[in-house]
Amino acid sequence: MFLVTGATGGLGRRIVRLLRERDQSVRAFVRLTSRYGELEHRGASIFIGDLREERDIHKACQGVRYVISAHGSGSDPQKLDYRANIDLIDQAKAAGAEHFVFISVLGADRGYEDAPTFKAKREVERYLQNSGLRYTILRPSGFASNLLPLAERFRQSGIYLLLGDPSSRTSIISTDDLARMAVESVIQEQAYNQAIAVGGPEILLRSEIPKIFGRVFGRDPIVINPPMPLFDGLRGVLGLVNPSQQRNLGTLRTLVTNEFFCTPEERARQEAIFGFEPESLEQFLRRYMSI
Repeated sequence: MFLVTGATGGLGRRIVRLLRERDQSVRAFVRLTSRYGELEHRGASIFIGDLREERDIHKACQGVRYVISAHGSGSDPQKLDYRANIDLIDQAKAAGAEHFVFISVLGADRGYEDAPTFKAKREVERYLQNSGLRYTILRPSGFASNLLPLAERFRQSGIYLLLGDPSSRTSIISTDDLARMAVESVIQEQAYNQAIAVGGPEILLRSEIPKIFGRVFGRDPIVINPPMPLFDGLRGVLGLVNPSQQRNLGTLRTLVTNEFFCTPEERARQEAIFGFEPESLEQFLRRYMSI
């Protein structure tokens, strides 16, 4: 039995789908207010609960052999990215689980002090590594599925909002390929007790992404690249009325002002472990946009 948290999210939904295609039993941890009909239709067992409640995590872990933590932090990295994962690790170990797969983020080990999500994920990584559980930590450089809403807006308007330095590099991973890696981590011995950087097959400048959109949709992109001082000013104003949101925007600022890409050596290691080359961002977009 696999337990998948974040099962209705972009990554979690793909993990559940892949597990069911392989006839694996899956318990999908979902919120009551989420849309989980597809998961139920695919044969997943639905567990309705709250990751901020340890008793729900305790119940969800009973009889589970593998845990894949694929949930995000929303607006509360302390409770969801940190506390919920610590409780998941403890309860999985107490329940006798064999393997814990944690979806972290590339750069979690760089010490970004202004990014609550990065800090939370790094502390979870450390806790997991010292827990005694067999684990795999995947550090993706960015989900291709996060670009789908931007792609749809671009299809309609031709406008691409580019935050940060256009010359910064990235290596966005196909979310379907990341789901495959998460699932196969429990059977690939080379992935056992490893933290693995995960990225797509190409290192892209951020300025190349709207050009890819342009090729996919056959139109010239209109790129809007607002200056970071404007972002910082808006963040400062927000901090006057909502300090927690100001802190969370520190994570976004970290993402758009730093480079997140896998080196050729890291990509070679990833492919040696999992045995396949991920699809490119353009291939992913063409497939999902039916082009």
